[in-house]
Amino acid sequence: MTHSPAPVTSAESETTAPDAAPANTRGRVIVASMVGTTIEFFDFYAYATAASLVFPALFFPNETPTTQLLNSFAIFGVAFFARPIGSILFGHFGDRIGRKRTLVASLLVMGIATFLIGVLPTASVPGFTLLAPAILVLLRFCQGVGLGGEWSGAALLATENAPAGKRALYGTFPQLGAPIGFILSNVLFVVLSVTMSDAQFASWGWRLPFLMSAVLVVVGLWVRLKLMETPAFQRVLDEQRVASVPIARVFTTAWRPLILATLAMVATYVLFYMMTAFLMVVGTTPSEDAVPGLGYSRPVFLTMLIIGVVFFGIFTLVSGPLADRVGRRRLLIVVSVAIGVYGLLLQPLVSAGTVGVMATLIIGFTLMGLTFGPMAAFLPEMFKADVRYTGSAVSYNLASVIGAAPAPYALIALWSVLGGDLWLVGGYLALAAVITLVSLVVGSETKDVDFLA
Repeated sequence: MTHSPAPVTSAESETTAPDAAPANTRGRVIVASMVGTTIEFFDFYAYATAASLVFPALFFPNETPTTQLLNSFAIFGVAFFARPIGSILFGHFGDRIGRKRTLVASLLVMGIATFLIGVLPTASVPGFTLLAPAILVLLRFCQGVGLGGEWSGAALLATENAPAGKRALYGTFPQLGAPIGFILSNVLFVVLSVTMSDAQFASWGWRLPFLMSAVLVVVGLWVRLKLMETPAFQRVLDEQRVASVPIARVFTTAWRPLILATLAMVATYVLFYMMTAFLMVVGTTPSEDAVPGLGYSRPVFLTMLIIGVVFFGIFTLVSGPLADRVGRRRLLIVVSVAIGVYGLLLQPLVSAGTVGVMATLIIGFTLMGLTFGPMAAFLPEMFKADVRYTGSAVSYNLASVIGAAPAPYALIALWSVLGGDLWLVGGYLALAAVITLVSLVVGSETKDVDFLA
């Protein structure tokens, strides 16, 4: 038995939408849903930067430089494999005890782990030669578990509190955490690179981003503890439809939307990691290296990335009203086609000098906003309220394993094969766009589903 959302008329949609609930205020919903994803992406860039600059020497001082870097990024990847575990764990409780308490728990797990990385002794401290990297692995795993439940809960908090006809708009609130977290993290690292020496950064400066994330966690907890339960889950409670084992109900009643939702996110993940982790390497690699890059200094290319991410934020916001007007599926089909074309034009764009590189960043991040923005409404709408937390969380995080985990390595390898040209890299992105496009064509529109069902 498969589950697909039952369409309702526009009139029915207006009457069943939770805009009359004794609801949370719009400001509270915005802050509570956005803060977790802001921390997530802030942490991603803080950790990625530290993993490339200082973690290799600080946590693996007795290894060769190459082994140091490989070990550092292996620990970075631990979070990707922990996220599906977190999605099942927090999805279980989100569909059983409610969105509010589960969101508080996911934020605590994620926030405490991030803060503890900031105070973790390095391998040079007596007694921590082996213990420090082992603890780092554990904390990175805990971050992944917390993140596995964070996105879906934030998306449900936003969309299940949305007024009639504005679910996609409200869904952009948690999505905005990605560009905001990116900008905050990279601006901070630009400031740190200007105000302190390399020795100071390696000694203690790298800890500041992890410690400062505690401020966001405190704000997030303060807001989330004041939340009321969402109207959709309250109806599940009132109608006694709570699943005893939500993941089992997902696999028996909603396996088809689970697959389609997972594949719908693949292009988004590949595009995101190409625009950030991969292009950062290409942009800052000297042009005279064996695999030639673009040769920009790190601060200059970071500044160019920050400009591009502004477009990410703008078009994330634009995508919400657009998806509410034309439908999620129709918008995402058009954007997926555009992502495929963009992939095929990647090499000519970056070969056109600084103007071409800047155009590459602006176009790519614009497409990122247009594909990422509607997902916080589209994925949850594919599942009924009794399994919505689990279904959307598992699909979102399975897509990260398929799309995100292999992307940086695959893109680097394809870049190296052609000696610095990006034709194969663009082809990889185009293939991801085709996978997403197929899932969208096979699936159905979710704009007018009864979200309280």
